[in-house]
Amino acid sequence: MFDLSKIIGFFGAPSQIGLLLSAFGLALCFTRFRERGLRFASAGSGMLAVMAFTPLGHFLTVPLETRFPSPPENLAPVDGVIVLGGSVDLTLGGQLDRVVLTDSAERLTAPLGLLLRFPKARLVFTGGAAVELRGRTFTEAGMTKRFWREIGFDQDNILYEDRASNTYENAVFTRDLVKPKPGERWLLVTSATHMPRSIGTFRQAGFPVIPYPVNYRTNGRLWSLNMPSNKLRALQLVDQATHEWLGLAVYWLTAKIDTLFPAP
Repeated sequence: MFDLSKIIGFFGAPSQIGLLLSAFGLALCFTRFRERGLRFASAGSGMLAVMAFTPLGHFLTVPLETRFPSPPENLAPVDGVIVLGGSVDLTLGGQLDRVVLTDSAERLTAPLGLLLRFPKARLVFTGGAAVELRGRTFTEAGMTKRFWREIGFDQDNILYEDRASNTYENAVFTRDLVKPKPGERWLLVTSATHMPRSIGTFRQAGFPVIPYPVNYRTNGRLWSLNMPSNKLRALQLVDQATHEWLGLAVYWLTAKIDTLFPAP
């Protein structure tokens, strides 16, 4: 299921569909199906143009990022902080034998400030994606541990969960690892777009958490069109938002969350 989800996620991304339609149509143009090829190529290039030159990505992303606001500055002390994986490039990091961060790096930097505010809180990182390179296994948990150690982050109070390969397993395996007691307060750190599905999944697993969203991609105002100047970035915004909306639908249909769009 993990491999299948990655394949569907790759070929089901809107930008990939647009590129595939364009390429397929272009290829047909050199055959006797030229007219049909022009239709495919026009459809694909039209999709790419809409995603790159309109605020589509902004419209898709804002509802996700604003669903769960950041907690107040005077937040009461918490018992623990949970950090979801997705911040390291395992393949490139393994090839270079160094930590390579993705554009979700704030998931790994935000806990530094949180532990200064709440020094008694336990810190848990959950992420078990892995790659095999040169006879070695590189995992998200291992790379994160290496990154935090390299910047001098104290490891004494950190737990690493290194089996989870998706959000559902993040919730279940973390719950089983920390065994939260009634009344405990745990923060959940993940990207703002990913927060609705994450909160819903942790709730369904019987582990209520407090959202601490990071890695914002928009200004949070639906009608304030803050278009990315980089058109490739605009395409990526559409892909990321589509991934989350589809993820919410799949998790709801498979009973991993109890409502289609979890709310505070």
